[in-house]
Amino acid sequence: QVQLVESRGGLVQAGGSLRLSCAASGRTSSVYVMGWFRQVPGKEREFVAAISRSGGGTTYVDSVKGRFTISRDNAKSTLYLQMNSLKPEDTAVYYCTAGNAGWGSSASLYNYWGQGTQVTVSS
Repeated sequence: QVQLVESRGGLVQAGGSLRLSCAASGRTSSVYVMGWFRQVPGKEREFVAAISRSGGGTTYVDSVKGRFTISRDNAKSTLYLQMNSLKPEDTAVYYCTAGNAGWGSSASLYNYWGQGTQVTVSS
């Protein structure tokens, strides 16, 4: 099993920046892909970004390209999401996730999930 714990999110003004982190513990050697999803009330969980084990491969949803950067530090078993130029529509609960195999934006590819952290962007 792998446990994921996200850092506290927060409230930020539009145009501002915020960095989320996610600490992984347990059988982290089994983790291949890590990623971030987000969800707003009444909507399905949305893929945001993913990164491969080496960090050499990344993918993003179109709406965050050029503004968000995903990275990971395997030595620290930590995943990051740097969010710049934030918009009110980025407001959501952000979830850290990890998978043992596969690569992509489907939530079904991911085996482990954090508890979620609220990010609120004010206009």
